[in-house]
Amino acid sequence: MTDLYDLHKAAREIYSEALKSVDAGDAVRRAVRLEDSDLKIVDTTFNLKDRSAGIYSVAIGKAAWPAASALTEILGERLTAGVITAPSTENLRTDAATDEQMQVNTSFYDRWNIFKGGHPLPDRQSLDAARAAFDLLRRADEERALVIFLISGGGSAMIEWPRDEHTTLEDLRKMNDTLVSCGANIAEINAVRRGASAVKGGGLSARAPHCDQVSLIVSDTGEAAGVASGPTFDSTGDAPDAASVICRYKLEESLPESILRASNQPAQESVSYSRDTRREHYVLLDNASALEAAAEAARSRGFTVEIARDIIEQPIADGCSHLLARLSDLCRRKSGDGNLVCLISGGEFACPVRGRGRGGRNAESALRWAIELDKPGEARPSSSHTVTLSAGTDGVDGNSPAAGAIADETTVERARQLHLDARSFLDASDAYSFFRAINDAIITGPSGTNIRDLRIMLASS
Repeated sequence: MTDLYDLHKAAREIYSEALKSVDAGDAVRRAVRLEDSDLKIVDTTFNLKDRSAGIYSVAIGKAAWPAASALTEILGERLTAGVITAPSTENLRTDAATDEQMQVNTSFYDRWNIFKGGHPLPDRQSLDAARAAFDLLRRADEERALVIFLISGGGSAMIEWPRDEHTTLEDLRKMNDTLVSCGANIAEINAVRRGASAVKGGGLSARAPHCDQVSLIVSDTGEAAGVASGPTFDSTGDAPDAASVICRYKLEESLPESILRASNQPAQESVSYSRDTRREHYVLLDNASALEAAAEAARSRGFTVEIARDIIEQPIADGCSHLLARLSDLCRRKSGDGNLVCLISGGEFACPVRGRGRGGRNAESALRWAIELDKPGEARPSSSHTVTLSAGTDGVDGNSPAAGAIADETTVERARQLHLDARSFLDASDAYSFFRAINDAIITGPSGTNIRDLRIMLASS
Protein backbone atom coordinates (compact mmCIF):
# COMPACT_ATOMS: atom_id res chain seq x y z
CA MET A 1 0.00 0.00 0.00
CA THR A 2 1.23 3.48 -0.87
CA ASP A 3 0.52 6.22 1.67
CA LEU A 4 -0.72 9.73 0.97
CA TYR A 5 2.71 11.26 1.31
CA ASP A 6 4.05 9.02 -1.46
CA LEU A 7 1.11 9.82 -3.73
CA HIS A 8 1.51 13.56 -3.15
CA LYS A 9 5.22 13.30 -3.90
CA ALA A 10 4.58 11.26 -7.05
CA ALA A 11 1.93 13.70 -8.35
CA ARG A 12 4.23 16.69 -7.92
CA GLU A 13 7.15 14.86 -9.54
CA ILE A 14 5.05 13.76 -12.51
CA TYR A 15 3.90 17.34 -13.04
CA SER A 16 7.46 18.66 -12.73
CA GLU A 17 8.89 16.14 -15.18
CA ALA A 18 6.15 16.88 -17.69
CA LEU A 19 7.01 20.60 -17.51
CA LYS A 20 10.71 19.95 -18.05
CA SER A 21 9.97 17.92 -21.16
CA VAL A 22 8.13 20.79 -22.86
CA ASP A 23 10.78 23.51 -22.61
CA ALA A 24 10.14 25.99 -25.43
CA GLY A 25 13.83 26.81 -25.92
CA ASP A 26 14.70 23.15 -26.38
CA ALA A 27 11.83 22.79 -28.86
CA VAL A 28 13.21 25.65 -30.97
CA ARG A 29 16.70 24.13 -30.86
CA ARG A 30 15.29 20.87 -32.20
CA ALA A 31 13.31 22.63 -34.92
CA VAL A 32 15.85 25.17 -36.23
CA ARG A 33 19.26 24.14 -37.55
CA LEU A 34 21.90 26.18 -39.35
CA GLU A 35 24.04 23.88 -41.52
CA ASP A 36 26.62 25.80 -43.55
CA SER A 37 24.50 28.09 -45.75
CA ASP A 38 21.26 26.16 -45.24
CA LEU A 39 18.77 27.23 -42.60
CA LYS A 40 16.50 24.27 -41.87
CA ILE A 41 13.29 24.99 -39.99
CA VAL A 42 11.46 21.71 -39.40
CA ASP A 43 10.66 20.58 -42.98
CA THR A 44 11.50 23.86 -44.72
CA THR A 45 14.97 24.81 -45.95
CA PHE A 46 16.20 28.29 -46.87
CA ASN A 47 19.51 28.69 -48.69
CA LEU A 48 21.20 31.74 -47.23
CA LYS A 49 24.23 31.75 -49.52
CA ASP A 50 22.81 34.09 -52.12
CA ARG A 51 20.24 35.71 -49.87
CA SER A 52 21.06 39.36 -49.23
CA ALA A 53 17.96 40.12 -47.20
CA GLY A 54 18.00 39.74 -43.44
CA ILE A 55 16.21 37.47 -41.01
CA TYR A 56 13.70 39.09 -38.67
CA SER A 57 11.63 37.65 -35.84
CA VAL A 58 8.59 38.52 -33.75
CA ALA A 59 8.24 36.54 -30.51
CA ILE A 60 5.02 36.81 -28.53
CA GLY A 61 3.52 35.03 -25.56
CA LYS A 62 4.52 33.21 -22.40
CA ALA A 63 7.15 31.11 -24.16
CA ALA A 64 8.65 34.08 -26.02
CA TRP A 65 11.73 34.48 -23.81
CA PRO A 66 13.17 30.95 -24.08
CA ALA A 67 12.12 30.63 -27.73
CA ALA A 68 13.74 33.93 -28.72
CA SER A 69 16.86 33.16 -26.71
CA ALA A 70 17.25 29.80 -28.46
CA LEU A 71 16.74 31.37 -31.89
CA THR A 72 19.43 33.96 -31.11
CA GLU A 73 21.86 31.22 -30.10
CA ILE A 74 21.24 29.38 -33.38
CA LEU A 75 21.29 32.30 -35.81
CA GLY A 76 23.85 34.54 -34.16
CA GLU A 77 24.90 37.39 -36.46
CA ARG A 78 22.44 36.23 -39.12
CA LEU A 79 19.52 37.46 -37.03
CA THR A 80 18.96 41.06 -38.11
CA ALA A 81 16.43 42.23 -35.52
CA GLY A 82 13.41 41.16 -33.56
CA VAL A 83 10.55 42.27 -31.36
CA ILE A 84 9.68 40.33 -28.25
CA THR A 85 6.64 40.82 -26.02
CA ALA A 86 6.54 38.52 -23.01
CA PRO A 87 5.22 38.50 -19.45
CA SER A 88 8.65 39.13 -17.98
CA THR A 89 11.77 41.03 -18.97
CA GLU A 90 13.99 39.24 -16.47
CA ASN A 91 17.71 39.08 -17.20
CA LEU A 92 18.64 35.94 -19.12
CA ARG A 93 22.12 35.72 -17.67
CA THR A 94 22.94 33.18 -14.96
CA ASP A 95 25.87 32.85 -12.60
CA ALA A 96 26.87 29.64 -14.38
CA ALA A 97 26.89 31.21 -17.85
CA THR A 98 29.91 30.53 -20.02
CA ASP A 99 31.73 33.26 -21.93
CA GLU A 100 30.03 32.07 -25.11
CA GLN A 101 26.61 32.22 -23.47
CA MET A 102 27.32 35.69 -22.13
CA GLN A 103 28.17 36.83 -25.67
CA VAL A 104 24.91 35.29 -26.91
CA ASN A 105 23.01 37.21 -24.26
CA THR A 106 24.73 40.46 -25.22
CA SER A 107 23.77 39.78 -28.82
CA PHE A 108 20.24 39.08 -27.65
CA TYR A 109 19.75 42.50 -26.14
CA ASP A 110 21.39 44.19 -29.12
CA ARG A 111 18.97 42.61 -31.56
CA TRP A 112 15.65 42.45 -29.77
CA ASN A 113 13.27 45.31 -29.01
CA ILE A 114 11.77 44.10 -25.74
CA PHE A 115 8.33 44.75 -24.25
CA LYS A 116 6.64 43.45 -21.15
CA GLY A 117 3.17 42.96 -22.55
CA GLY A 118 0.20 42.88 -20.22
CA HIS A 119 -1.50 39.65 -19.16
CA PRO A 120 -4.26 38.66 -18.74
CA LEU A 121 -5.27 42.15 -19.88
CA PRO A 122 -3.46 44.22 -22.54
CA ASP A 123 -1.68 47.37 -21.43
CA ARG A 124 0.32 50.23 -22.93
CA GLN A 125 3.28 47.92 -23.52
CA SER A 126 0.99 45.62 -25.52
CA LEU A 127 0.15 48.51 -27.82
CA ASP A 128 3.78 49.61 -28.00
CA ALA A 129 4.79 46.06 -28.92
CA ALA A 130 2.30 46.07 -31.80
CA ARG A 131 3.63 49.37 -33.13
CA ALA A 132 7.19 48.07 -32.94
CA ALA A 133 6.23 44.81 -34.66
CA PHE A 134 4.45 46.69 -37.44
CA ASP A 135 7.56 48.82 -38.00
CA LEU A 136 9.82 45.77 -38.01
CA LEU A 137 7.60 43.92 -40.48
CA ARG A 138 7.42 46.96 -42.75
CA ARG A 139 11.20 47.03 -42.85
CA ALA A 140 11.35 43.27 -43.48
CA ASP A 141 8.80 43.55 -46.26
CA GLU A 142 10.82 46.21 -48.04
CA GLU A 143 13.83 43.86 -47.99
CA ARG A 144 11.83 40.75 -48.96
CA ALA A 145 13.36 39.21 -45.85
CA LEU A 146 12.65 35.99 -43.96
CA VAL A 147 10.41 36.43 -40.91
CA ILE A 148 10.29 33.84 -38.15
CA PHE A 149 7.30 34.20 -35.83
CA LEU A 150 7.58 32.60 -32.39
CA ILE A 151 4.03 32.33 -31.10
CA SER A 152 2.74 31.06 -27.78
CA GLY A 153 -0.25 31.38 -25.51
CA GLY A 154 -0.79 34.66 -23.69
CA GLY A 155 0.07 36.57 -26.85
CA SER A 156 -3.53 37.67 -27.26
CA ALA A 157 -3.02 40.18 -24.46
CA MET A 158 0.69 40.86 -24.86
CA ILE A 159 0.45 42.36 -28.34
CA GLU A 160 -2.61 44.28 -29.46
CA TRP A 161 -3.82 47.02 -31.75
CA PRO A 162 -7.50 47.89 -32.22
CA ARG A 163 -9.22 47.44 -35.54
CA ASP A 164 -11.62 50.31 -34.83
CA GLU A 165 -9.78 53.62 -34.44
CA HIS A 166 -12.22 54.66 -31.73
CA THR A 167 -11.41 51.66 -29.53
CA THR A 168 -9.45 52.70 -26.46
CA LEU A 169 -7.10 50.66 -24.31
CA GLU A 170 -9.75 50.63 -21.61
CA ASP A 171 -12.21 49.21 -24.14
CA LEU A 172 -9.76 46.41 -24.95
CA ARG A 173 -9.18 45.69 -21.27
CA LYS A 174 -12.89 45.65 -20.55
CA MET A 175 -13.45 43.26 -23.46
CA ASN A 176 -10.81 40.80 -22.27
CA ASP A 177 -11.92 40.96 -18.65
CA THR A 178 -15.52 40.28 -19.68
CA LEU A 179 -14.61 37.41 -21.99
CA VAL A 180 -12.38 35.46 -19.61
CA SER A 181 -14.99 35.53 -16.84
CA CYS A 182 -18.17 34.79 -18.83
CA GLY A 183 -17.69 31.03 -19.17
CA ALA A 184 -16.91 31.00 -22.91
CA ASN A 185 -14.32 28.54 -24.21
CA ILE A 186 -11.07 29.69 -25.78
CA ALA A 187 -12.34 29.42 -29.37
CA GLU A 188 -15.29 31.66 -28.53
CA ILE A 189 -13.13 34.14 -26.65
CA ASN A 190 -10.71 34.35 -29.57
CA ALA A 191 -13.56 34.94 -32.02
CA VAL A 192 -14.47 38.19 -30.28
CA ARG A 193 -10.84 39.19 -29.87
CA ARG A 194 -10.17 38.73 -33.59
CA GLY A 195 -13.17 40.84 -34.50
CA ALA A 196 -11.75 43.78 -32.55
CA SER A 197 -8.07 43.42 -33.46
CA ALA A 198 -5.72 44.51 -36.23
CA VAL A 199 -3.14 41.98 -35.01
CA LYS A 200 -5.14 38.79 -34.63
CA GLY A 201 -6.64 36.60 -37.34
CA GLY A 202 -3.67 37.05 -39.67
CA GLY A 203 -3.33 40.78 -39.05
CA LEU A 204 0.31 40.55 -37.99
CA SER A 205 1.63 38.48 -40.89
CA ALA A 206 -0.34 40.63 -43.34
CA ARG A 207 2.14 43.43 -42.60
CA ALA A 208 4.82 41.55 -44.55
CA PRO A 209 3.13 40.05 -47.63
CA HIS A 210 6.36 39.93 -49.68
CA CYS A 211 8.32 37.97 -47.06
CA ASP A 212 8.90 34.28 -46.56
CA GLN A 213 7.31 33.51 -43.21
CA VAL A 214 7.64 30.63 -40.78
CA SER A 215 5.54 30.43 -37.62
CA LEU A 216 6.83 28.23 -34.80
CA ILE A 217 4.03 27.63 -32.34
CA VAL A 218 3.81 26.51 -28.72
CA SER A 219 0.11 25.73 -28.60
CA ASP A 220 -2.21 26.39 -25.68
CA THR A 221 -5.35 25.69 -27.72
CA GLY A 222 -6.88 22.77 -29.55
CA GLU A 223 -5.79 24.17 -32.93
CA ALA A 224 -2.73 26.08 -34.07
CA ALA A 225 -4.78 28.95 -35.50
CA GLY A 226 -6.17 29.67 -32.05
CA VAL A 227 -2.83 30.35 -30.35
CA ALA A 228 -2.63 34.06 -29.48
CA SER A 229 -5.79 34.38 -31.61
CA GLY A 230 -3.95 33.41 -34.79
CA PRO A 231 -1.81 36.46 -35.69
CA THR A 232 -0.32 34.64 -38.71
CA PHE A 233 -3.40 32.66 -39.78
CA ASP A 234 -5.89 34.10 -42.26
CA SER A 235 -8.35 31.25 -41.81
CA THR A 236 -9.62 30.06 -38.45
CA GLY A 237 -11.49 27.02 -39.72
CA ASP A 238 -14.84 26.41 -38.07
CA ALA A 239 -14.40 29.09 -35.39
CA PRO A 240 -17.60 30.89 -34.35
CA ASP A 241 -18.17 34.48 -35.40
CA ALA A 242 -17.88 37.24 -32.83
CA ALA A 243 -21.51 38.37 -33.01
CA SER A 244 -22.86 34.88 -32.25
CA VAL A 245 -20.60 34.54 -29.20
CA ILE A 246 -21.70 37.91 -27.87
CA CYS A 247 -25.33 36.88 -28.31
CA ARG A 248 -24.87 33.43 -26.74
CA TYR A 249 -23.34 34.79 -23.53
CA LYS A 250 -25.55 37.90 -23.43
CA LEU A 251 -22.60 40.29 -23.52
CA GLU A 252 -24.33 43.16 -25.30
CA GLU A 253 -24.59 45.17 -22.08
CA SER A 254 -21.12 44.23 -20.83
CA LEU A 255 -18.90 45.01 -23.81
CA PRO A 256 -17.90 48.56 -24.88
CA GLU A 257 -19.72 50.05 -27.84
CA SER A 258 -16.55 50.12 -29.96
CA ILE A 259 -16.10 46.36 -29.50
CA LEU A 260 -19.71 45.67 -30.44
CA ARG A 261 -19.30 47.86 -33.51
CA ALA A 262 -16.12 46.05 -34.59
CA SER A 263 -17.72 42.63 -34.08
CA ASN A 264 -20.47 43.52 -36.53
CA GLN A 265 -18.08 44.69 -39.25
CA PRO A 266 -17.30 42.37 -42.17
CA ALA A 267 -14.24 40.19 -41.78
CA GLN A 268 -10.97 41.83 -42.72
CA GLU A 269 -10.10 41.46 -46.39
CA SER A 270 -7.54 38.78 -47.21
CA VAL A 271 -4.09 40.05 -48.08
CA SER A 272 -2.56 39.08 -51.43
CA TYR A 273 0.73 37.43 -50.57
CA SER A 274 3.46 37.19 -53.20
CA ARG A 275 3.21 33.93 -55.11
CA ASP A 276 6.88 33.11 -54.74
CA THR A 277 6.94 33.45 -50.95
CA ARG A 278 6.47 30.65 -48.46
CA ARG A 279 4.22 30.69 -45.42
CA GLU A 280 4.69 27.73 -43.09
CA HIS A 281 3.21 26.95 -39.69
CA TYR A 282 4.69 24.34 -37.34
CA VAL A 283 3.45 23.35 -33.91
CA LEU A 284 6.49 22.53 -31.78
CA LEU A 285 4.70 21.74 -28.53
CA ASP A 286 1.09 21.24 -27.53
CA ASN A 287 -1.00 19.80 -24.72
CA ALA A 288 -0.52 16.26 -26.01
CA SER A 289 3.24 16.71 -25.49
CA ALA A 290 2.68 17.32 -21.78
CA LEU A 291 0.15 14.49 -21.45
CA GLU A 292 2.51 11.94 -22.98
CA ALA A 293 5.41 13.14 -20.84
CA ALA A 294 3.28 12.91 -17.69
CA ALA A 295 2.11 9.42 -18.67
CA GLU A 296 5.69 8.26 -19.14
CA ALA A 297 6.71 9.74 -15.79
CA ALA A 298 3.81 7.94 -14.08
CA ARG A 299 4.58 4.60 -15.74
CA SER A 300 8.19 4.86 -14.64
CA ARG A 301 6.89 5.03 -11.07
CA GLY A 302 4.81 1.89 -11.40
CA PHE A 303 1.40 3.39 -12.18
CA THR A 304 -1.08 1.90 -14.62
CA VAL A 305 -1.89 4.94 -16.77
CA GLU A 306 -4.83 6.07 -18.86
CA ILE A 307 -5.23 9.43 -20.62
CA ALA A 308 -8.75 10.88 -20.77
CA ARG A 309 -8.34 12.64 -24.12
CA ASP A 310 -12.08 13.35 -24.40
CA ILE A 311 -12.31 15.38 -21.19
CA ILE A 312 -10.82 18.68 -22.28
CA GLU A 313 -13.00 21.79 -22.39
CA GLN A 314 -16.16 20.86 -20.52
CA PRO A 315 -17.82 23.19 -18.02
CA ILE A 316 -15.73 22.76 -14.91
CA ALA A 317 -18.39 21.05 -12.79
CA ASP A 318 -19.06 18.48 -15.52
CA GLY A 319 -15.40 17.93 -16.30
CA CYS A 320 -14.44 17.36 -12.67
CA SER A 321 -17.34 14.97 -12.16
CA HIS A 322 -16.51 13.00 -15.31
CA LEU A 323 -12.86 12.64 -14.33
CA LEU A 324 -13.64 11.44 -10.83
CA ALA A 325 -16.06 8.87 -12.26
CA ARG A 326 -13.43 7.80 -14.79
CA LEU A 327 -10.88 7.38 -12.00
CA SER A 328 -13.36 5.22 -10.04
CA ASP A 329 -13.85 3.05 -13.11
CA LEU A 330 -10.10 2.74 -13.62
CA CYS A 331 -9.69 1.67 -9.99
CA ARG A 332 -12.38 -1.02 -10.38
CA ARG A 333 -10.88 -2.37 -13.59
CA LYS A 334 -7.30 -2.39 -12.30
CA SER A 335 -8.00 -3.35 -8.71
CA GLY A 336 -5.46 -5.50 -6.93
CA ASP A 337 -3.29 -5.54 -3.87
CA GLY A 338 -0.89 -2.64 -4.05
CA ASN A 339 -1.95 -1.58 -7.55
CA LEU A 340 -1.32 2.05 -8.48
CA VAL A 341 -3.42 3.84 -11.09
CA CYS A 342 -3.05 7.21 -12.77
CA LEU A 343 -5.60 9.12 -14.84
CA ILE A 344 -4.28 12.07 -16.84
CA SER A 345 -6.15 14.75 -18.74
CA GLY A 346 -5.49 18.18 -20.17
CA GLY A 347 -7.12 21.11 -21.91
CA GLU A 348 -8.92 23.96 -20.18
CA PHE A 349 -12.25 23.67 -18.41
CA ALA A 350 -14.70 26.55 -18.84
CA CYS A 351 -14.79 28.22 -15.44
CA PRO A 352 -17.12 31.20 -14.91
CA VAL A 353 -16.08 33.56 -12.12
CA ARG A 354 -18.78 33.78 -9.43
CA GLY A 355 -17.06 35.74 -6.69
CA ARG A 356 -14.20 38.12 -5.98
CA GLY A 357 -11.73 35.60 -4.63
CA ARG A 358 -8.35 34.50 -5.95
CA GLY A 359 -7.74 31.45 -8.07
CA GLY A 360 -8.53 29.90 -11.41
CA ARG A 361 -9.86 26.74 -13.01
CA ASN A 362 -7.02 24.56 -11.72
CA ALA A 363 -7.35 25.36 -8.04
CA GLU A 364 -11.11 25.21 -8.44
CA SER A 365 -10.85 21.74 -10.00
CA ALA A 366 -8.78 20.53 -7.07
CA LEU A 367 -11.25 22.06 -4.62
CA ARG A 368 -14.22 20.41 -6.33
CA TRP A 369 -12.46 17.05 -6.16
CA ALA A 370 -11.62 17.59 -2.49
CA ILE A 371 -15.28 18.24 -1.69
CA GLU A 372 -16.38 15.10 -3.55
CA LEU A 373 -13.65 12.97 -2.00
CA ASP A 374 -14.88 14.04 1.42
CA LYS A 375 -18.24 12.40 0.69
CA PRO A 376 -18.76 8.68 1.28
CA GLY A 377 -20.46 6.77 -1.52
CA GLU A 378 -20.11 6.01 -5.19
CA ALA A 379 -18.54 9.34 -6.17
CA ARG A 380 -15.42 8.39 -4.24
CA PRO A 381 -12.98 5.97 -5.91
CA SER A 382 -12.83 2.55 -4.26
CA SER A 383 -9.19 2.94 -3.30
CA SER A 384 -7.17 3.33 -0.16
CA HIS A 385 -5.96 6.80 -1.09
CA THR A 386 -6.63 9.32 -3.85
CA VAL A 387 -4.58 12.37 -4.80
CA THR A 388 -5.64 14.86 -7.47
CA LEU A 389 -3.49 17.63 -8.95
CA SER A 390 -4.49 20.28 -11.45
CA ALA A 391 -2.06 22.95 -12.62
CA GLY A 392 -1.37 25.21 -15.56
CA THR A 393 1.75 24.49 -17.59
CA ASP A 394 2.47 28.23 -17.66
CA GLY A 395 2.76 28.38 -13.87
CA VAL A 396 -0.28 30.67 -13.60
CA ASP A 397 -3.83 29.95 -12.49
CA GLY A 398 -6.37 32.73 -12.93
CA ASN A 399 -5.64 35.79 -10.83
CA SER A 400 -3.50 33.92 -8.31
CA PRO A 401 0.29 33.51 -8.02
CA ALA A 402 -0.08 29.72 -8.09
CA ALA A 403 -0.09 27.21 -10.95
CA GLY A 404 -2.88 25.21 -9.32
CA ALA A 405 -3.37 22.93 -6.33
CA ILE A 406 -3.26 19.37 -5.03
CA ALA A 407 -5.95 17.60 -2.98
CA ASP A 408 -6.82 14.26 -1.41
CA GLU A 409 -9.58 12.65 0.66
CA THR A 410 -8.33 14.40 3.83
CA THR A 411 -8.22 17.93 2.36
CA VAL A 412 -11.64 19.12 3.48
CA GLU A 413 -11.27 17.63 6.98
CA ARG A 414 -7.87 19.28 7.43
CA ALA A 415 -9.47 22.56 6.41
CA ARG A 416 -12.30 22.08 8.91
CA GLN A 417 -9.75 21.82 11.67
CA LEU A 418 -8.65 25.33 10.67
CA HIS A 419 -12.31 26.47 10.64
CA LEU A 420 -12.33 26.76 6.86
CA ASP A 421 -15.45 25.87 4.92
CA ALA A 422 -14.52 24.48 1.51
CA ARG A 423 -17.90 25.18 -0.07
CA SER A 424 -17.73 28.88 0.89
CA PHE A 425 -14.35 29.22 -0.83
CA LEU A 426 -15.75 27.49 -3.92
CA ASP A 427 -18.75 29.80 -4.08
CA ALA A 428 -16.49 32.84 -3.79
CA SER A 429 -14.12 31.67 -6.58
CA ASP A 430 -11.44 31.74 -3.89
CA ALA A 431 -9.86 28.31 -4.30
CA TYR A 432 -6.30 29.65 -4.17
CA SER A 433 -6.85 31.17 -0.72
CA PHE A 434 -8.23 27.85 0.49
CA PHE A 435 -5.21 25.84 -0.66
CA ARG A 436 -2.74 28.45 0.46
CA ALA A 437 -4.16 28.18 3.98
CA ILE A 438 -3.56 24.41 4.08
CA ASN A 439 -0.23 24.62 2.22
CA ASP A 440 -1.41 22.68 -0.82
CA ALA A 441 -1.18 25.39 -3.49
CA ILE A 442 1.31 24.58 -6.25
CA ILE A 443 3.58 27.55 -6.86
CA THR A 444 6.20 27.33 -9.58
CA GLY A 445 6.45 30.86 -10.94
CA PRO A 446 6.26 31.49 -14.71
CA SER A 447 7.44 28.35 -16.50
CA GLY A 448 8.41 29.83 -19.87
CA THR A 449 5.96 27.60 -21.70
CA ASN A 450 2.19 27.46 -22.11
CA ILE A 451 0.44 24.35 -23.41
CA ARG A 452 -2.81 24.36 -21.44
CA ASP A 453 -3.51 22.61 -18.16
CA LEU A 454 -2.38 19.26 -16.82
CA ARG A 455 -4.54 17.19 -14.48
CA ILE A 456 -3.04 14.21 -12.67
CA MET A 457 -5.19 11.85 -10.58
CA LEU A 458 -3.51 9.05 -8.61
CA ALA A 459 -5.03 6.25 -6.56
CA SER A 460 -3.68 3.27 -4.65
CA SER A 461 -5.51 0.11 -3.68
